[in-house]
Amino acid sequence: MKLTLDNPASVAAPYADRFANVARLDLPGGALLTLAGQVAVDDAGAVVAPGDTGAQATRIFEIIGGLLAAHGAGFGDVLHVRTYMMDLADLPAYAAVRRRIFPADPPASTTVQVSGLFLPGLTLEVEVVAAAPDRGTV
Repeated sequence: MKLTLDNPASVAAPYADRFANVARLDLPGGALLTLAGQVAVDDAGAVVAPGDTGAQATRIFEIIGGLLAAHGAGFGDVLHVRTYMMDLADLPAYAAVRRRIFPADPPASTTVQVSGLFLPGLTLEVEVVAAAPDRGTV
């Protein structure tokens, strides 16, 4: 087994450069990818669409898609999605975006309501675990 902590150049650096976006555990036949929680920020770290859960979910999954792609994976490789939401009343807006990302056979999922996120205007944070098939060296 080999563990790699990574911040792919194809995706903006994590907020304040305080953590790795991806922990990759190489295993026979592929890799397990654990992505850090992603929030809706632009490349400069500003909150995208403050208070708009649907727009923020779209941005978050754009970031997640880039992180997965940098490691040879895609949304079809996602095993689990964990979502932290400020208000579960926003679940329908989030669910609409999730249905576009995972139209069939959605992954295992956990969604919880939290009392706060680290930047004002954020409505959710999303973590993903994926199994990247062996497609050669990344």
